[in-house]
Amino acid sequence: MNRTQPITLLVCALGGEGGGVLTEWLVDTARHAGYAAQSTSIPGVAQRTGATTYYIEVFPVPLAELGGRRPVFSLSPVPGALDAIVSSELLETTRQIGNGMSAPQRTLVITSSGRTLTTAERMQPGDGRADAQRLLDVVKAFSREHHVFDMGTVARDAGTVVSAVMLGAIAGSGLFPFPREAYEQVVRGGDTSAPEKLSKMAAASLRGFAKAFDTVGTPRAQAALVTRLLSSQGDEAPVQPTLSAEMARAFPPPTHDMLALGHARLVDYQDETYAALYLERLQQALAAERASDPAGAHGFAVTREMARWLALWMAFDDIVRVAELKSRASRAQRVRNEVKAADDDIVRVYDHFKPGAPEFAALLPASLAHRVTAWDRRRKTPFALPLKVGSHSVAGMASLRVLASLRWLRKRGSRFAEEQALIERWLAAVVQGTRADWRLGHELALCGRLIKGYGSTNERGKRNLLHVIDHLAVAPLPDGSPAARAAAIAAAREAALADEAGTALDATLMRHGAPPRPVIAQPIRWMKRPPAATP
Repeated sequence: MNRTQPITLLVCALGGEGGGVLTEWLVDTARHAGYAAQSTSIPGVAQRTGATTYYIEVFPVPLAELGGRRPVFSLSPVPGALDAIVSSELLETTRQIGNGMSAPQRTLVITSSGRTLTTAERMQPGDGRADAQRLLDVVKAFSREHHVFDMGTVARDAGTVVSAVMLGAIAGSGLFPFPREAYEQVVRGGDTSAPEKLSKMAAASLRGFAKAFDTVGTPRAQAALVTRLLSSQGDEAPVQPTLSAEMARAFPPPTHDMLALGHARLVDYQDETYAALYLERLQQALAAERASDPAGAHGFAVTREMARWLALWMAFDDIVRVAELKSRASRAQRVRNEVKAADDDIVRVYDHFKPGAPEFAALLPASLAHRVTAWDRRRKTPFALPLKVGSHSVAGMASLRVLASLRWLRKRGSRFAEEQALIERWLAAVVQGTRADWRLGHELALCGRLIKGYGSTNERGKRNLLHVIDHLAVAPLPDGSPAARAAAIAAAREAALADEAGTALDATLMRHGAPPRPVIAQPIRWMKRPPAATP
């Protein structure tokens, strides 16, 4: 649920079906539950030549949490921006979909399968009814979730009107953050001057409400149960990252989800101080984007992409991180689930490692690290230490946990300093590019995709990124306009991701007036041929 935008609902009802009463129920339920709400209506014409539509907006944050602020509501629905459409007639539902009201990735559609024929359908000499199956296909194609049932039959069986059934369907869908009791309390209220009449009407309305609530709510509850059971077969249930109030105020809402994930990742990777550095860097990108796009017309996409790729780069893999991930309890449970081990089964897990001199040097200060790597280059064969660690054993798990506890050593290591220097170069290019032209900064932010993997793959991605920055974002080009640079950077990035060998990237660089990447010297190692076996 987006807690910064109202929940939007369009109700479509025919004449005499109580659409106005339904709207009053919804607004009263929201206000009694402590939420701000607003409704408007657009009258239709006589009976089935049209329908009356009611538009309701509910702000998903209780008024008590807004600190005296009040939301601003719209008076009319916006096509494609509706969270739900509820309609008592199938053709009316498809008519609203035809008007563009429903978005396939956003809109929940609840509709009756029953039909009330239009005037045009009745005027046909033959069978002028619209094909119900085709109407249902439209509903399925243009909704993220749909519930179709005969509301008229449910209303007649309960002895009530369709509005009570529609209210139960809305409550069962979970669209609004109200408990079932809040809806039922409003249905019970009303004019107390005739309590006997009110009691009978309320009882019938509650019967229709309950049947519709179960019709819509039961399948949703079953689907949620299946999803939980399937997810429980894998890793432990993930903790949903949350933002503090201070971070939420400092960054615009479109970035909050990615920001929360990135911040939680870096706290887990290192500590709160390292995560604070992540926020400081993002603040630089946000300031540049606000200078380039003050109205936020692009949805703060530069800051959002930086929140994604910056977190991934700052949480680079090293031997400490590998040991930590290998020794987590969730990993052991996942392995047992994958092999379908019973509780009393013994599972032995052996992890194979082959760390080399660069992995050990990464945790050493720069002066010692250079000596280690220089020594490794002088060797005929690179140093590597093959290890077979039984993480199921006490000794194996203890060794992994000891290595994982060296997190404090990471910041003192040579690789940490090298990675931070490269990150600052990329960040500076994004900030400078964004201030010059929004699209240029966006393309440079997307270049964070080049940093992936580990070992030679990771090193190659960083070299490609620096070459793109130095020669396409900064160096003079035949066409040095920001738009041309942005197009060149986008083409180079896609070429680098499509071709591991780099041939396509070099061709793209030269096509845009930049030099190809320099050839990286590779040592030639001479190996003795083993003696031929004698016959």
